[in-house]
Amino acid sequence: MSDVVIEVEELSKIYRLGSIGTGSLRQDLQRWWTTSVLKKNDLFFSGKDTNAAAQRQFLWALQNISFQVKQGEALGIIGSNGSGKSTLLKIISRIVRPTNGLVRGKGKVSSLLEVGTGFHQELSGRENIYISGYILGMSKNEIQKKFDEIVAFSGVEKFIDTPVKRYSSGMYVRLAFAVAAHLEPDILIVDEVLAVGDADFQKKCLGKMREVSRADGRTILFVSHSMQAVKNLCDKALWLNQGKMMASGPVSHVVNSYLSGVQQLKLKQQWATPDEAPGNDLVRLKSVELIPQTANPDEPLDIRAALTVRFQFWNMSDDVLLSAGLHLFTYGGDCIFDVPAPATTCDKGIVEGECTIPGNFLNDGSYYISLIILRDTSVVLYHYEECLSFELEDYRENIQWYGKWSGAVRPKLPFALKQSKMALQE
Repeated sequence: MSDVVIEVEELSKIYRLGSIGTGSLRQDLQRWWTTSVLKKNDLFFSGKDTNAAAQRQFLWALQNISFQVKQGEALGIIGSNGSGKSTLLKIISRIVRPTNGLVRGKGKVSSLLEVGTGFHQELSGRENIYISGYILGMSKNEIQKKFDEIVAFSGVEKFIDTPVKRYSSGMYVRLAFAVAAHLEPDILIVDEVLAVGDADFQKKCLGKMREVSRADGRTILFVSHSMQAVKNLCDKALWLNQGKMMASGPVSHVVNSYLSGVQQLKLKQQWATPDEAPGNDLVRLKSVELIPQTANPDEPLDIRAALTVRFQFWNMSDDVLLSAGLHLFTYGGDCIFDVPAPATTCDKGIVEGECTIPGNFLNDGSYYISLIILRDTSVVLYHYEECLSFELEDYRENIQWYGKWSGAVRPKLPFALKQSKMALQE
């Protein structure tokens, strides 16, 4: 017997913008007859109209997606907003019907695609656990056996008899995920709902999904914008971009390809002559470059990498006391540091500068560097804002916590615990 539990073949979904259905009763009936009775492809939504105006009325949410997921595998689905991730999960969950293609699966499916899916606002948390259990095909006895474990995992014991309309969004998702994860589905489908929960609950959820996948042999489809969570939970990954599958395979390879593809980095700029270079009659830049100290230059930058900033500029004056400063900013506008270079007396010609930011110093995030050139340590000759930009990915070796690390910097400082006594004194 094959161990493939989900098989997707040539899956496509197209939407018509601005209207529901075809726009006419006759075409709606013809479409129903074609797809439901004759079991043919939906010609109306084929998107094959060559007319440019007609083409603009359609949106391909998915185009010819094919993949397989085996029992016990955790598949991460990644991509930017609007890439088709949620549409794919809804089709697999049988919420949305595809335009073309097939989805084959075996086993019981539990989907958590939105916060509080299936919950009734006026009913209590206790009552909603039973309702969700019934929807997922569980009997009353099966729900009762799992009830205490579900409540304990959700952390809403005090509010279990309170109507869920009074729950916060975090409490909603806690209870919804607890129900979905504990009712023993063969396939668990989770969209980006865990972002609502706090860091502690995210850790519990990822740990639970890892447990049900690796220990219990259940299959997980997981959508997240946290690449660290995807890498730690999933065996394989699928990268979607504007409805098309860009890559699939081992999770590290796909995540690295995705990050390299979406990062708009500005790691190097150079100019051949002073006439075309930025600057003025006093100084003009020749080059500015960010050089990562990594073993594999094809991998995305992460917090472990040391970064060397190297620059050159043309100095147009003799016997001038020059210095430079590097300003590092987050794209949120926060200045991380302002590092000055010692003042040096220079003549006409090319002046070079170099500064290295050590690895394990910055937190993950997006940054840019500005370069300022000064005379006599106080007179600004030229200020080049945002001359370099880069992004650092997270890395947490042997750390089972996936929330956002606090702070603008994240230095690796000497810090240790030691046992001072072997036992407490009575």
